[in-house]
Amino acid sequence: MDLVALAERAPELGETVVGSGFRTAPGGKGANQAVQAARLGVETHMAGCVGDDSFGREMVKALKDSGVDTSHVKISGEHPSGVGHIEIQSGASGVQNRIIVVPGANYDLAPADLVWLKEGIKAYNIVIMQLELKMETIEYVARVAHDAGVPVMLNPAPAAPLSDELLSCVTFLSPNETEAAMLSGVKTDSEGRLSEEALKAASKVLMSKGVPNVIITLGDKGAAICTAEGVKHVPCVKMTNVVDPTAAGDSFVGAFCAGYASGLSIEDSLNLAVHASAITVCGYGAIPSLPTKDKVEKLMVERRAAI
Repeated sequence: MDLVALAERAPELGETVVGSGFRTAPGGKGANQAVQAARLGVETHMAGCVGDDSFGREMVKALKDSGVDTSHVKISGEHPSGVGHIEIQSGASGVQNRIIVVPGANYDLAPADLVWLKEGIKAYNIVIMQLELKMETIEYVARVAHDAGVPVMLNPAPAAPLSDELLSCVTFLSPNETEAAMLSGVKTDSEGRLSEEALKAASKVLMSKGVPNVIITLGDKGAAICTAEGVKHVPCVKMTNVVDPTAAGDSFVGAFCAGYASGLSIEDSLNLAVHASAITVCGYGAIPSLPTKDKVEKLMVERRAAI
C-alpha cells in the first residue's frame, strides 16, 4: 500500500516541512505491472503475498477490479502487508519522488508456494518479476520459466546484486539508469544519468552475463533497447501535466510485456510502453494512474497525427 505525502520540497535530516496533501493508493511493483498488463487487455495472473489486514484486502480487491486473477495471492498470518512510503516533491526543480519500501508479507512468498509452476508455467507467454520478493523465490521462478522456454522479464528494482545464474535465465532485463550502473559497475554522471558511452558499456556488461535484451529506462529521455545488434533509442512521449512519476517504470514494464505477450514485436511493444507510462505520470497514485487500452490507443493516435 502506497502512503503518499506531497510537499513543495522534501525535508532535510532532522527537519519537518508542511505538506500539501496526503493519500493512500494500492501499489507495489508487481501489482502495478500486473494491473497495467490487465488494463491493456492481456489475461494476467498474479502470484504474491499480502497480510491478513485491511491493506491486504484492499490491494487484492484493486487487482480483481482491474481484471487480474488473484487465485495465487497468498495471505500471510505472520507479517503485515507491504508498504511504500512515498514523498513527492513538486517545486521549482520539477516533480521528484523518494520512496522507502517496507516489504512485510512480500517476503513470505517462498518457492514452496510456487511449485505449481513446474506444471503450469507453459500456460503463460511471459513471466514478470521484480526485486520486492526474496531472492531465492525470484531465482526459483526464473529457473523454472527458463527451463520451460518461457520468456522472463526481470525489473531489478529496488536495486540489489544479481547472481550470474539468475541473469542467465532472464530474457528481458529492465533497469533504470541507477540500477543499470549498480549492476554493471559503470558510473553515472553527477546528475545520476548515463552518457551514451556509459549506457553502451553497462549494457555490454549485462549482456555478457547471458541477458539477450537489456532495456534501460531513461526517464524524460525515453528508453534504450540494447541487444547484440547494438543500441536503439525510444524517445519519451512528452506530457504537459506531469504530477507523479511513482509508477512510470512499472507502467512501462507492464505495458511492454502486455504487448510482447500479445505478439507485438519488441519495437512495437516499446512504443506501447512509452505511451502508457506517459499517461501514468499525469495521475496521482500507482494503480489509480495506470491507463486502460483505450486511453493508450487514443494517445498513440494523437501523437501520430501530431507527427
